[in-house]
Amino acid sequence: MAETPPSPRTPEGAAFPEGVPCWIDVQLPDVEAGRRFYGELFGWTFEPAHGSSVWARLDGRVVAALVPKRDGRMPTVWTVYFAAPDVAALAGRIREGGGQVVIPPTPVDTLGTAALAADPEGAVFGLWQAGTHAGFGKRHEPGSFTWAELYARDTAAVNTFYTRLFHDALFGPGAAPDFGRAPLQDVFPAEMPPHFLVHFGVGDGAATLAAVSRLGGRVQVPPFETSYGRVAVVTDDQGASFALLQR
Repeated sequence: MAETPPSPRTPEGAAFPEGVPCWIDVQLPDVEAGRRFYGELFGWTFEPAHGSSVWARLDGRVVAALVPKRDGRMPTVWTVYFAAPDVAALAGRIREGGGQVVIPPTPVDTLGTAALAADPEGAVFGLWQAGTHAGFGKRHEPGSFTWAELYARDTAAVNTFYTRLFHDALFGPGAAPDFGRAPLQDVFPAEMPPHFLVHFGVGDGAATLAAVSRLGGRVQVPPFETSYGRVAVVTDDQGASFALLQR
């Protein structure tokens, strides 16, 4: 499971409500290479964090973590974490809904408690119960987390699962979930497994795509229009996929 770096609480001073994407990290074979890639791409700066991971900051606010892979068999991937005020109870509801708990709730020093889970189609996501680390210090701005899209084979089934799991975050008063669901085949080949795709905001999509290529990444899916903005899917120079979102 990814190590989660310490950081200040959100600007509001409180943990995120249950079911809201609150943190992201990426498992990389070479964290130093990741620092070079993302530092140039998004203007991130970096500091040592919990264990051997580093946290990324944008304008002084924490936005993500870069974590070294401990096992070469693990995927090189960005993971989105959903806020879980009671992570043990939420893990139980995941099992009851037909999902799996891949790594059970595990304390991370005083920072909080993390878990990894998978929905009924196998898409993996994280859970985070805040301690001293609430999550994002900045989001919804260029160079920071802006959206998470779940690409699923059976959108009706996953809608049922997540509606039961995160009902208030998705549909409650003032809900702003930062989380959508879409058919896998609309964007990816049929053999691609269901997965969450982390989206970073960009001010100039064309310029950022050019920078991805210049830095050794590649364009996986050229820009296309969605209900929430113009999206392109790319990989970094180590193979971790993410999306660029221009609104």
